[in-house]
Amino acid sequence: MLLAAIIFSSKAVAQTDSTAKDSALLKQIELQMQLNTPVPPQQTRSGISSNPDIGVVADFRGSYISQGKKNFNAYLDETEVSFQSVVDPYIRADFFVSFGRDPNTHKYGVEVEEGYLTTLSLPAKLQLKAGKFREAVGKINPTHPHALPFIDLPNAFVNYFGEEGLNDEGVSVSWLLPTKAFYQEFVFQATSGSGESPTFNRGDNNRFIYLGHLKNFFTLTDNATLEFGLTGITGPNDSSRYTNIGTADITYKWKPVQLNTYRSLTWQSEFFYSNAKYAANLNSNSFGLYSFLEYQVSKRWFLTGRYDYAQKPYDKNIVEQAYSLTASWLATEFQKIEFEDKQTNVTIQSAYNQFWLRWIFVIGAHGAHQY
Repeated sequence: MLLAAIIFSSKAVAQTDSTAKDSALLKQIELQMQLNTPVPPQQTRSGISSNPDIGVVADFRGSYISQGKKNFNAYLDETEVSFQSVVDPYIRADFFVSFGRDPNTHKYGVEVEEGYLTTLSLPAKLQLKAGKFREAVGKINPTHPHALPFIDLPNAFVNYFGEEGLNDEGVSVSWLLPTKAFYQEFVFQATSGSGESPTFNRGDNNRFIYLGHLKNFFTLTDNATLEFGLTGITGPNDSSRYTNIGTADITYKWKPVQLNTYRSLTWQSEFFYSNAKYAANLNSNSFGLYSFLEYQVSKRWFLTGRYDYAQKPYDKNIVEQAYSLTASWLATEFQKIEFEDKQTNVTIQSAYNQFWLRWIFVIGAHGAHQY
């Protein structure tokens, strides 16, 4: 019995020593793994932070025009600096400061291109926006120029709204309608009157620009969508009278699920009709449109063909027709190079050609544009 007890005691001591050694070895291995495991980087900003997302978009251009004495030009057209952040659970702020080049004086100036607050938690699917913003006219006006698939703006759009588009101070209320079959949104905006628009004028009285836009968005298949919109605008012009403009836009997009990186197609058109009252017995009606087809040839190459038709707002007998082709190379989502060739025919002058080269690059944060 004594011999058995001694043997058992020896085994217990040996097992205890082995367990202690295993535990020490396990702790050593765990410590070594912790030292070799890379520490994940901390998130740069949270959903609510006092530091805004900052981004810079630069637009460098070279151009040629067959008219005039100076045919070639190269310039930094615009530099856009954005400051965007969620203020608190109730609103977000978006500010875009533009360093732009005056085409006549060739000097650079600074202006607030957009600066507005947007609510995040209103009831009944309502959203309020207040400040300076691009108004909800069709598809081109709400989009910043560097995000468009062509370099110049359509003739009809420029004739009615200018190179800068309708960009004004005021308030905007949007309502997401409770429809289930498709997406439907109504937007109402009241602004003080643009000072640079060829159609509307900022007066010294209480006459504002009023705008209503109805957007209808349909999912046709897993690969295709269709959007149809209607816009009505009314406001004072430079003759102390009113101008009314109605627009319609239609956009079809095809992007196959299996080949979405290499193939896509977009067909987009807008139609403009203007009724301008300049005096008691002087009215002017005019019409314009553009239509473009953008096709993705490969992962980084896109081709866009566009047709423009535009009557002058003050004289519908002066008609402009233009045809353009744009080739775009998208290196990444932060850089693209575009080439555009355009021929314009005008009833009161001979046809002329234009060519542009545009190089867009982005640094910092830059949010996605509207679909």
